[in-house]
Amino acid sequence: MAMMAYDAVSAAAFAATRHVPVEGLASWRAVVARHLPAGPGVRVLDLGAGTGAWATAFRSWYGVDVVAVEPSAEMRARSAYPGMVAGRAEALPLAAADLDGAWLSTVVHHLPDLPVVAAELRRVLRPGAPVLIRSVFAGRAGGVTLFRWFPEALRVLDGYPSVAEVCAAFESAGFAPVALAPVPQVSALSLRAAVDGLRRAAHTPLALLDDADYDRGLRRMRAAAERTPHAPVVDTMDLLVLR
Repeated sequence: MAMMAYDAVSAAAFAATRHVPVEGLASWRAVVARHLPAGPGVRVLDLGAGTGAWATAFRSWYGVDVVAVEPSAEMRARSAYPGMVAGRAEALPLAAADLDGAWLSTVVHHLPDLPVVAAELRRVLRPGAPVLIRSVFAGRAGGVTLFRWFPEALRVLDGYPSVAEVCAAFESAGFAPVALAPVPQVSALSLRAAVDGLRRAAHTPLALLDDADYDRGLRRMRAAAERTPHAPVVDTMDLLVLR
């Protein structure tokens, strides 16, 4: 089932704190370039585009035209990317066979019917176009530092789709997995900056914790920041590629 919808509070928190520093994205830029077409005339879908950070980065990095689709009006209102499109993953307001690739970042756990989404992506993508999914998958959260301080939030991850479940859903639409790679990123320049900027509403696993568990985790994170305030926060997330 879908984890949460972005209202004004959660959208504001996301816009304020969920953007990875540009200098922390070098690994993503390199890994995505291996799978995504690039250059003038290439059209890429950013599905669940949020506040447009990835759409902006892809246009700058690869010179592509990004079609950014986001269902939440509150997220679109805070977007730095021009021309955001209102739409749902299950019924994309796009023409058939018109796109050269699709990007889904931290969105699959919000999609309640993945086979329907996969069928829609098959409809709007040209033959052979890739689907790139950036996510924390069930059973593969070990590289995310936030769970060191909030281990109770790992229970929420049990409700996220696994790699096998995503592959099975997309197989029904004719997609097959071609790559699965853990990708490191510098999520914050220091642990002190991470704890100072933490917004509970911006993180689905934290938003779904009870207050006592959240407070315990926040105390752990603050204590760690006191011990190593200048240590950068390096996380690892997965990139799953299907064609």
